[in-house]
Amino acid sequence: MAQLLVRRIEESLVRKLKRRASARGVSVEEEHRLILKEALSKPEKGKPSLIEFLISNAGTVHPEIEIQTRRSRKLETHREVKL
Repeated sequence: MAQLLVRRIEESLVRKLKRRASARGVSVEEEHRLILKEALSKPEKGKPSLIEFLISNAGTVHPEIEIQTRRSRKLETHREVKL
């Protein structure tokens, strides 16, 4: 796993990070990882999400994409279980 060293962070940000980590009951390092993961998991502005990519402007599936919507088996509403 990679490591990341961030230098020259404002003291006020470090204090906020420590308070946030403490409030969530995690280490400062873990909180830092969670913040990075959350921020970088969002789609970039101007780039479509996967669903936006799959659906064209006309509201139809993109011609190069095939979507299968059938279920592989019937869903049961209920089933009696004997114990």
